[in-house]
Amino acid sequence: MPVAPAHPILPTAADRERLKKTAYDHKTEYRLRVRAQVVLDAARGRSDAWIARETGLHLGTVRAWRGRFADGGLPAPADRKRSGRPARFTPVQVAEAKALACRLPAETGVPLSRWSCPDWPPS
Repeated sequence: MPVAPAHPILPTAADRERLKKTAYDHKTEYRLRVRAQVVLDAARGRSDAWIARETGLHLGTVRAWRGRFADGGLPAPADRKRSGRPARFTPVQVAEAKALACRLPAETGVPLSRWSCPDWPPS
């Protein structure tokens, strides 16, 4: 007797269409295509082990994405915010550094021979 999956997947017709578009559109990012395919396979009644074998994913990964979709619907399999060290620079500082890097050295008034970290910011 088959065992019912821990997280039954029952997408709405609209969700199924969006998942199909995501899974089969070659312009979609690869990781999102694979996640959509996992959810579609789960909706077809495939086991987590079968999906893992067919996609080459780890069984735990398949279980996680299936569970996220079952708990949160279509947006759930997207990447979650990751922990890590807080940003050291503000978005404004990052934008200023990128803008400076895109300028010619002659525009900054600092000679190319002196272009180094101690010269930041140019006076």
